[in-house]
Amino acid sequence: MTESDGIPRSNRAQALAPLERDPISGMPLPKPLSGDAAVVRATDLTGVLVLKHESLFQLTDAWGDVHPDTRGLGLYDGDTRILSRHELRLNHARPVVLRTGGGASYTGTIQLTNPDVVRDIRADGQPGPPEVLGRQSLGLVRERLLSGGFRERIHVDNYTTHPQQCSLQLAMDADYADIFEVRGLVRDERGDRLPNAIGGDGARVVLSYRGLDDQVRSTHIAFSESMIIEASDSEYGAIQAALDWIVAPGARRTLQVTVWSESGAATEGAAVAKLLEGPVPMVREDEPMAVHRAWKSSTAILETFDPFADQALQRALADLRLLRNPGPGEGERYIAAGVPWFSTLFGRDALITALQLLCVRPQVAAETLALLARLQATDTDDWRDAQPGKILHELRTGELALAGDIPHTPYYGSVDATPLWLMLLDEYARWTGDDALVDRLWPNALAALAWIDGDGDEDGDGFVEYRRRSPRGLVNQGWKDSPESSRRRDGTTVPAPLALVEVQAYVYAARLGMARLARRRGDEVLAMDQEQAAARLRERFEAEFWMEDVGTYALALDGQKHQVDAIGSNAGHVLWCGIASPERARRVVASLMGPGMWSGWGIRTLSSEMGGYNPIGYHIGTIWPHDNGIAASGLARYGFREEAAHVAATMLQATRYFRDARLPELFCGFDRATSPFPVPYPVACSPQAWSAGCMFQLMGSMLGLQPDADAGQLTLLAPSLPDWLPQLELRNLRVGQAVLDLRFRRTDHSTGVDVLRRTGDVRVVVQI
Repeated sequence: MTESDGIPRSNRAQALAPLERDPISGMPLPKPLSGDAAVVRATDLTGVLVLKHESLFQLTDAWGDVHPDTRGLGLYDGDTRILSRHELRLNHARPVVLRTGGGASYTGTIQLTNPDVVRDIRADGQPGPPEVLGRQSLGLVRERLLSGGFRERIHVDNYTTHPQQCSLQLAMDADYADIFEVRGLVRDERGDRLPNAIGGDGARVVLSYRGLDDQVRSTHIAFSESMIIEASDSEYGAIQAALDWIVAPGARRTLQVTVWSESGAATEGAAVAKLLEGPVPMVREDEPMAVHRAWKSSTAILETFDPFADQALQRALADLRLLRNPGPGEGERYIAAGVPWFSTLFGRDALITALQLLCVRPQVAAETLALLARLQATDTDDWRDAQPGKILHELRTGELALAGDIPHTPYYGSVDATPLWLMLLDEYARWTGDDALVDRLWPNALAALAWIDGDGDEDGDGFVEYRRRSPRGLVNQGWKDSPESSRRRDGTTVPAPLALVEVQAYVYAARLGMARLARRRGDEVLAMDQEQAAARLRERFEAEFWMEDVGTYALALDGQKHQVDAIGSNAGHVLWCGIASPERARRVVASLMGPGMWSGWGIRTLSSEMGGYNPIGYHIGTIWPHDNGIAASGLARYGFREEAAHVAATMLQATRYFRDARLPELFCGFDRATSPFPVPYPVACSPQAWSAGCMFQLMGSMLGLQPDADAGQLTLLAPSLPDWLPQLELRNLRVGQAVLDLRFRRTDHSTGVDVLRRTGDVRVVVQI
């Protein structure tokens, strides 16, 4: 390594020099925005098609192509882009898109046709005078599948009455960019691109890279037919593969391309030819299809008999299965936060998603609790913002993490994940009565509680606060973790340490949950201690966080215990956890549903009346579906059923404006009076786990579900369907070992409940 980017001087120009023009179309390519020529920062996800299965996910444009631009296109395995270029041309021309379709979240079909093409060869492939192949003479279909690898079947159909000479050209490359690079991190050093391995029959290619983590990552490409393969400029760069066919009238020809990745410790002197050995894996549709079917069949079903609402619920359920990742340990599973930027384990996101899904799939909570407990911090490590008992924020497995450039192995810079873990453990026990899991995780629960009482409250004032210790850590460590999210009313930002309002609410709920858990284990001393601690916290919370002049709670307390006095959506989390007094809750509801906070498309993260409000700002004026779902649950908890139903109706209306009825991570906070449709946020993840999960939380907020598995009882606390939802069925609902099918029906001004099926010993009690 002789230069700052880690590329040997002799190879540097050839290995990673930018391609100034598309090697197929000749069109100029966008210039990279950072020091590494191979990586263009992603600033926009407009028009991106997403496929995902397990740890593989793919982002393409509408043609199904991957190429360098500002959308982060590529095929990714975990945190690494294993294919940064995959462009198809038919007769050296870019096809015309007819239709794109997902089919399922792991499959996609793109139908294309040819434009007018001038050729200097005859239809039979022999030289001749120039001729025109008229548009729409050929069909081109790209069928894509993710299942342990990537498979693309490229079909060419001849719709003319004469044989047609058809040539396919593919440009392919792998830049092995870490997802953090794609998001904009500029590296001082990179590893080495290794020479391409090209099979003698033209049917196999391997691209490889040795990273600074001393891992070799290889992208294997296999073609079903022999191709003419050329490197673009050198043995290290992109490859171009070409194939010529004569397609008979009415006939179809098919090329299959299979891509998979391998990684392992670097081995000096390994023969390049060995990379071409071994069988091509079978990429089959039956495996992901079976997994998706099993997931759906073992999940409770919410059906509203409203076609738009049911479409949104079905999409949400499919997305949650789509986001399910294997690992990191053998046999472990978790729901990733979102695609593309957060397709990994996030403590906060996984916990909130599991809470949202308790009424339809409590198994997610069990998996999440156990995995996060295994990765709970046991030592103090400032580089990773780790302290004993703390639940992780984010786990990464790419080159930057393994090389020690970022602290995400895992990183613990989250102030709220630890109390959320305790909240989930309690709620899970109430739904399932699973004493075995509670007993197994009890030491972790005590460690989490010790962190709340100790390192989490470093100044001993009774409030949990955060302060970054890692030089590569997050400045803000609540769910609004962007640098500009903590503001005063005049728009000035506030540095840490900060005691966030919602975190105190989570701690309050966690203490009450620990009291219930301790009591079920026979520890009355701990139960009473936690109840008393919760009461003290509530009293101090009301005294320190309440802002009488505006009728809501402050965003936080700063390091001098002064209120961070901007008006934001955090107060909705306060209602969700039940720490607010009923009198003050009424005023909070008025604030949340008032003109500054309510956009007409949902509750904004920051009031439009605040300094620094920005409807396009990540956490300072946008609308987050999960944030609205939490607020709706809080509204319903305090009896504001109509307001909760209004939030739910608005979120459902928003799904109609997004592709596939899928709520994104967030969207812009423009007022509905001036923006008659929700405006997309340019780099929002879609799908996003807690946006999908909020669909079930919104519906659940209307039903008043209060489980008590130990008592064998499900209480329905003032269920209330709105005018726009006259009927709802919840089938395969589990309370302990019992299973229920329930029908909710609105009649005049009340909601009735029918038990359609009951398996096991459980009572259903309706409290009006």
